[in-house]
Amino acid sequence: MTPVNHTDLHEFVLLGLTTRPDLLVPLFLAFLAMYLVTLLGNFGIIILIRMDLHLHTPMYYFLGHLAFVDVCYSSIILPKMLVQVLTEEKTISFSGCAAQLCCFVVFGVTECLLLAVMAYDRYVAICKPLLYPAIMSGWTCRWLVAGSYAISILHAVTHTTFIFTFSFCRSNVINHYFCDIAPLLALSCSDTHTYEVVVLALVSINCLSTMTIIFVSYTYILPTVLRIRSPEGRRKAFSTCASHLTVVTMFYGAILFMYLRPSSTYALDENKTATLFYTIMTPTLNPLVYSLRNSEVKAALRRAVGRRQ
Repeated sequence: MTPVNHTDLHEFVLLGLTTRPDLLVPLFLAFLAMYLVTLLGNFGIIILIRMDLHLHTPMYYFLGHLAFVDVCYSSIILPKMLVQVLTEEKTISFSGCAAQLCCFVVFGVTECLLLAVMAYDRYVAICKPLLYPAIMSGWTCRWLVAGSYAISILHAVTHTTFIFTFSFCRSNVINHYFCDIAPLLALSCSDTHTYEVVVLALVSINCLSTMTIIFVSYTYILPTVLRIRSPEGRRKAFSTCASHLTVVTMFYGAILFMYLRPSSTYALDENKTATLFYTIMTPTLNPLVYSLRNSEVKAALRRAVGRRQ
C-alpha cells in the first residue's frame, strides 16, 4: 500500500484475525456465541448482585464491577470484529482507532487492578475474618474501585497521547483485529524508543505491583485454608482460589507475553492469538469461574427464580 503521512491519514484498515475465507463463517459463529455468553453471563451477574441483598458484600461489589468491565472490554472489540468478518468494511477512522485504543487500555488496566483488589479481599476474608467488616468497609470498597478506574484512565491517556502523535508513513493497514499498541507501533516511522521505554515501565509497574499483591495475598491465604478443619469449608475455599488464579494466570500471562518484550521480537500473528485470551476468552469465562460455581450465587439465582413463580 502507498505510504501515508500522519497529516493526511483519515482511516486505518484492520486486517482481521485471518484472511482465509473458509474460516470466516466458523469464526463469526464462534465469536458471536462467545459475545452473547459474555453479555448474558456478566449482565446476569450484575442484575443478580443488585437484586439480592445476600450478595451486597464487598466480594460481590468487586465482582459486579469486574463483570461491568468485562462487558465493556468485549463490546469495544467484538461487535466491530464481527462486522469485519462477514463484510468488506474493514476500515476504522483515525479518531475511532484512538478511541478504541483508549477504551481498551482503560478497561484492561482496570481489570488488572480489580483482580488484585479481589485477591486482597479474599485475604482479609479468610485470614482476618473478625476484622473483615471494619477493613473492607463500604467507603474502602468504593475508593478501591474508584482508584482502579482513575489509574486506568491515566494509563490510557498516556498511551493514546503518545501513539497518536507519531507519524504513520509506512502503511495504514493494521495487522490485527483491533487498534492495539504493537501493530500501531509497527506502522510508525517516528522514533518510538522513548515510548517503548514508557510502555515497559507502565506495564511493569502495573503488572508487578498487582501480581505482588496477588502473590502475597495467596502466601497468607493457602496456609490458612490448609488449617481449616471442615473438609467442606476447605474445598469451598480452594475452589474459589483456584478459579481466581486460573483467570489471573490466563490474563496476566498473555499481557506479559504481549508487552514485556522488545519491539524486535514482535510477531504480530502470534500477538493476535495471545490477545484473544484476555480480550475475548477472559470476559467469557469470568462469570463461570467466579460465580456460576459459587453456592451463594446459585442460591441467589434460585431465590430470584422462586420470586417469579
